[in-house]
Amino acid sequence: MGNRVAREDYEWVYTDQPHADRRKEILAKYPEIKSLMGPDPRLKWIVCMMVVIQFLAFYLVKDLDWKWVLFWTYAFGSCINHSMTLAIHEISHNTAFGNNKAMWNRYFAMFANLPIGLPYSASFKRYHLDHHRYLGGDGVDVDIPTEFEGWFFCTRFRKFIWIILQPLFYAIRPLCINPKPITQLELTNVAFQLTFDILLYWLWGAKPVVYMLAGSMLGMGLHPISGHFIAEHYMFLKGHETYSYYGSLNLLTFNVGYHNEHHDFPSIPGRRLPMVKKIAAEYYDDLPQYTSWVKVLYDFIMDDALSPFSRVKRKLKGDVKQE
Repeated sequence: MGNRVAREDYEWVYTDQPHADRRKEILAKYPEIKSLMGPDPRLKWIVCMMVVIQFLAFYLVKDLDWKWVLFWTYAFGSCINHSMTLAIHEISHNTAFGNNKAMWNRYFAMFANLPIGLPYSASFKRYHLDHHRYLGGDGVDVDIPTEFEGWFFCTRFRKFIWIILQPLFYAIRPLCINPKPITQLELTNVAFQLTFDILLYWLWGAKPVVYMLAGSMLGMGLHPISGHFIAEHYMFLKGHETYSYYGSLNLLTFNVGYHNEHHDFPSIPGRRLPMVKKIAAEYYDDLPQYTSWVKVLYDFIMDDALSPFSRVKRKLKGDVKQE
């Protein structure tokens, strides 16, 4: 558990990210893929159903013993709340109401944010679009761990702790790497969320609030679904910076596992990404892929060649236009 990771820096490259060129090539060969772009009419109803389910869960846990509150927090609440974060990821690409109703998407994301307990949907969109546009960009892509994370979390035990604390680092990292001025939408997001949290406590007490907040933290920490954080872009094989997962947990995560397909076509809703892979199979079948997010977590911890430094990073050229 004390072996140190050999890697002491990121994997610096001097080429552009692969997704833009592959997108152009695929669209030239399969122009019908354009018909998959646009909003998913089912998404808003699925999100509403998930929010209602969590509201019902808040009511049901208020009278349970604490041991059962904690059990259901991890067994159920963490799954739903992590799934809600990925619904917000979907909405950030305007797949709920389309590009023509951008503000509807922003406020709907705040609604989806309510059962999570922590206001982040407005900020997430700003940073996530930069992640797509400037994948691996030094000082811009806040999905990449800081140098401190790479330096400190360098043993198996420390990597285990790092995975547990991932929600904390995802919250702090933008402030360290690429701080941005606070916008009115972010202030509105905070106001909506704090009002909801206070009302929840006032109506039903502390247990639903603990269920909500702990569910979010546990679901994005040491949890089978959180394997996607590592699986998406950590360099398990040299020369590959994005990986897809085609397992059953995609059913709970809006097909976020189809990650090469998502970065190639971010305007295509998750529900249609399997169709992209089917149409352009020769572009994806031979790429490295995963069958288990749990195994990804295990391999990341136990493989002494892997660490938070196992990310492709590049210096950006020209004008950088951020959200």
